[in-house]
Amino acid sequence: MIKFLYPLTFLLSLMLITSCESENSCDTTCGANQIQSLDCLCFPENPPDCLNVCLSGEILAADCTCITIDATQPCGGSCPNNFDCVDNECVQVSGFTETKTGFISVDETWTADTEYILANKVVVEENVTLTIEPGTIIKGAEGNGTLASALIIQQGARIDAQGTPDAPIIFTSILDNITSGEIVSPNLDENENGLWGGLIVLGRAPISVDGDSETSNIEGIPVDDGFGTYGGSDPMDDSGIMTYISVRHGGVSIGSDNEINGLTFGGVGAGTIVDHIEVTATLDDGIELFGGTVNCSNLLVWAADDDAIDLDQAYAGRIDNAVVIAFGGTDHCLEFDGPEGSFPGSFTLNDLTVRGFDDELGNMRDGATGSINNAYFFGFSALPADNGEGDFAFSGDNTVAAYADGELTFSGFEFSSTVGATVEAVFPDFTPEDQAAVNVVQAGENTVGADTSVFGWTTARQSGALDF
Repeated sequence: MIKFLYPLTFLLSLMLITSCESENSCDTTCGANQIQSLDCLCFPENPPDCLNVCLSGEILAADCTCITIDATQPCGGSCPNNFDCVDNECVQVSGFTETKTGFISVDETWTADTEYILANKVVVEENVTLTIEPGTIIKGAEGNGTLASALIIQQGARIDAQGTPDAPIIFTSILDNITSGEIVSPNLDENENGLWGGLIVLGRAPISVDGDSETSNIEGIPVDDGFGTYGGSDPMDDSGIMTYISVRHGGVSIGSDNEINGLTFGGVGAGTIVDHIEVTATLDDGIELFGGTVNCSNLLVWAADDDAIDLDQAYAGRIDNAVVIAFGGTDHCLEFDGPEGSFPGSFTLNDLTVRGFDDELGNMRDGATGSINNAYFFGFSALPADNGEGDFAFSGDNTVAAYADGELTFSGFEFSSTVGATVEAVFPDFTPEDQAAVNVVQAGENTVGADTSVFGWTTARQSGALDF
């Protein structure tokens, strides 16, 4: 269909086209869903819902833009977005869409010229590698409960998703209008969460669960599904490589206290590379690690509706350079649990910046062991209250004992309060010596914390959430 501004012009043009076709004067034969211009060039047919009206001499292209025809140039001198001029025809080269569901049983590559839709759960099977090119956008379909969409990397499978600062890999909702080359969504913000599931990676590294079972079933996947097993005895297990990845608007619930986080690691080993990861706007936790030994660097969690970073089942890896940006729904900025069974495991978290809200800075629970070093906390608008808002506390006798025994340690803490909270109130379970070691600073004058300059590629930075 061709739309013109004036009916008379339209009729004259239609007569010319009819004449051209009836006299068979055009050497070019247009393909399906294409139209032929007056100079016999082929263009994609416009979709019927385009509201744009083009001037005489212009053609309404597939992206609803008006193209000026220049008969002296190949393809009339212009092709719409996602099209290139090939043999004098506008041929689509990007902007494709492909729906994925079920199991991936052979090695597969997802390319940046295609938008991938996760319909329900997509499972990468054992001994299979899923490669995702830089700049690729993956969107999860809507659906709750067992119909929730998610990408799951099974035990023994690998994900090779190496984005770049200029072309990060983005996991988001099907409701997100973002397209390839964009970083910030044109229609969704940090308040839109629970629109799909999330990304789940499962490995064979050690975990600590009740009964000392070597394996368990990850939360967010029903046991009956059969592909949620994680844990094992290989601390160097390799689940692949993940760099410059942004996961957004996920965290849908499949049942009471059984949610899919934005990014979930279950028993992931130290052979896996995790670097430059952003998780934003999740209904449940931003990043949760169930046991395992994987080392992570340059993590950013913004607007998690439960916990921002959650460590469970004796996670025994190292996290370097992490930022938490809380918002109204955040419960704990940090929630670190110890072992559930007898298998021990201690975490290390270095160089942390936490911008709070009315939430809890941190909760060390269930005998957590490990260390947090060089951490800066600021921006909390509520004084510590009886419900735990605004403090950094220990829960359970096992945690108190781990701290007393030197198995849970903290160093290089700085704190900035705009509401007059004291260190004693904010860090109530610290010894007087550790309380005295917390340095109270003015906002923005911290000497410890994360290097936030490395997150320029994130939607958090480009949306202004990192402007502090």
